[in-house]
Amino acid sequence: MTGTSAGAEEKEAAAFVDRLGINDEFFWLRGHRPEHPVEVNDYGIVNVYGYKEVLEVVGNPGTFSSDVAELIAGDVEIDPEFSDGTLLQSDPPDHTKLRKIISKAFTRGMVAALEPRMVEITHELLDAVDGRDSIEMVNDLAYPMPIIVISELLGVPQSDRDLFKTWVDRMAHSAVALTSGDRDLDEDVDAQAAMRVVPEMFQYLREHAAERRTKPREDLLTKLVEAEVDGERLSDNAVVNFANELLVVGHATTSALLGNTLLCLDAYPEHLAAVRGNPGLTPGLIEESLRYLSPIATAYKACVAEGELAGVPVHPGQLVAISLSAANRDERMFARPHVFDPYRDPNPHIGFGRGIHFCLGAPLARMEGRIATDILLDRFPKMRTDPDNPPAFLPLPHVISTSELPLLVR
Repeated sequence: MTGTSAGAEEKEAAAFVDRLGINDEFFWLRGHRPEHPVEVNDYGIVNVYGYKEVLEVVGNPGTFSSDVAELIAGDVEIDPEFSDGTLLQSDPPDHTKLRKIISKAFTRGMVAALEPRMVEITHELLDAVDGRDSIEMVNDLAYPMPIIVISELLGVPQSDRDLFKTWVDRMAHSAVALTSGDRDLDEDVDAQAAMRVVPEMFQYLREHAAERRTKPREDLLTKLVEAEVDGERLSDNAVVNFANELLVVGHATTSALLGNTLLCLDAYPEHLAAVRGNPGLTPGLIEESLRYLSPIATAYKACVAEGELAGVPVHPGQLVAISLSAANRDERMFARPHVFDPYRDPNPHIGFGRGIHFCLGAPLARMEGRIATDILLDRFPKMRTDPDNPPAFLPLPHVISTSELPLLVR
């Protein structure tokens, strides 16, 4: 399936990934190149690895639809209300209208105003583990921090945040169970949760959105129910679905980004020293982490019209797996793609997607990653991975994210 590159840079990249124990399926992280930028596997899934080809897919919603629920869910029935007004799974013209309205509520200014509170939350979480010789980065910071930030942004009462953690945990557990080759096929798995659908969470958000229509507050849920473009507002389902996407996808992306960034710094002490001495380098570090270990490794599209990609015919009904991570290692676009270089400029990675589905939460994830990284490096000058307790990664085919990340801090 792949050709092997034996250069020193590729070998170093492979050693780094093997040492971490990252999913073998992400072969491009180990310096291996796909034989072709587009390949169809034995199940008929179209795997798109090339940078140019990924952009071709995301730029052509008429052939490659974002409405993939039926193809991915298979026999699992998903209630229509869980897909009604869903930004991630909609196509133009519905997507265009939805994004305009949501963008009017969820603005860069709103995200920027969160910075002081993000700093407070990060310090509060780290204060709770102060004095320890080691911390577990995922449970102690990377997991709870974005949930707290997004919950506060939406206007969820502090007393209810544990509910969100329970629901997000359920989705993650179900997704792992459904995609693990080792699972018992008779296991009672919550397939809807694996599709990021937890009915209790939807009902909870629906009740809060309904309350905001009569009792507005200074929060994102209020802004979402009040946002209007050309006389149109979001439906209740659209408000709830966006809040759900922001919470689930936004939390997962930030958590993965922070863990991956720390692992890259640990592996390259020269860059760690440079960032410690100059926090102004952190934004470039975050961008390179997004390219080098892209949190969302793969996104999915549904082919809805006859077409062709890099000479490979595609047909309606085929699932198209676009590898953002592999595209970010495409040597046709990036010089020395297997080198971790936080000074890379320009760095046109597609870690947050591209085109009409470019992640609306990207400014939030970038700011959370920058703030948490700077505070960690400042508070823990001796922070390093624990050789006796290596990190563990989620066994999922579409994300690169630690599930456990023990760090020594003394």
